[in-house]
Amino acid sequence: MGISLQKGQKISLEKEAGGGLSRIVMGLGWDAAQGKSGGFLGGLFGGGGGGESVDLDASCLMFDEQGNLLDTVWFRQLTSSDGSVHHTGDNRTGEGEGDDEQIQVNLSAIPPTIKSLVFTVNNYTGQDFSQVANAYCRIINGANNAEIARYDLSCQGTHSAMIMAKIYRHGGEWKMHAIGEVGQGRTFEQLLPQIQPHL
Repeated sequence: MGISLQKGQKISLEKEAGGGLSRIVMGLGWDAAQGKSGGFLGGLFGGGGGGESVDLDASCLMFDEQGNLLDTVWFRQLTSSDGSVHHTGDNRTGEGEGDDEQIQVNLSAIPPTIKSLVFTVNNYTGQDFSQVANAYCRIINGANNAEIARYDLSCQGTHSAMIMAKIYRHGGEWKMHAIGEVGQGRTFEQLLPQIQPHL
């Protein structure tokens, strides 16, 4: 098990991984709060998905030194234009054990123009996070699948989105900042004004 992050905490990914780090995976997991398949509460309070499931979407936003958004990896574009970041695909229910969505990052292939990667999660089906249980994001060492760090996202509330974390270059190494700022929106575009101060 990796380090359990608190909101606002910053760590060195390489130090936590115990050495050189060239590939990481951001894993996102969640369950529908009312159980595995909707149920009465889901039918009563469900959003655009009819209450049957909660569809959280992980996105990776790639920014330059000036805070300009250069590329985006999400369910509508699964691979960055340079090939360094890849989303394994959209999970629309959160059912099953383990990570529900994963974004693979080849740190050694990220162009030097990219200074930071910001990971967001949005509830595409429109429910707020009171309908979400057991939500987390974690960073895994792509070389050996060891968990480096985990951040619990299960803060119940009326938000439908969250800026999870930022991975950024600093002093020749990659660091991670657990942001954990809540917001609103079915896709990452609605979060962009909130992301800017963190860049």
